[in-house]
Amino acid sequence: MYRLHHLRNSLTLKWIHNRMEIIKTMRWEFGSVLPPDIKNNMSEQESQWFNRYSKSLASYMRSLGEEGLDLTQDRKPPKNLFIQVRCLMDYGEFETEDGTLVVLKKNSQHFLLRSQCEPLVRQGILEHILS
Repeated sequence: MYRLHHLRNSLTLKWIHNRMEIIKTMRWEFGSVLPPDIKNNMSEQESQWFNRYSKSLASYMRSLGEEGLDLTQDRKPPKNLFIQVRCLMDYGEFETEDGTLVVLKKNSQHFLLRSQCEPLVRQGILEHILS
């Protein structure tokens, strides 16, 4: 009886650990806001854990360097700082860090700083054109 109870507890802990690892991976892939279909399939405890992990990660990234460093930006080191992108929908004006305004219209193509346009790529507004 003890062995069965111990085995059940061990499997439960492994299942919880696996779910936490999946949720952690989703934070790195999707950012601090999860898609509604994923969020709706999480328990209240998982949502709370995600929020605490997200806040801890954001706090750590803000502490790096003078202006912070977004570690989630590139999973692999980029080969180029600028990338060619195509706009998938009418977005309107997009202001770059240097103050330049770029009008993002459907099917328009632009050569932008990777770090500035990656969030729009993740949101499905831009797509990276591989050359």
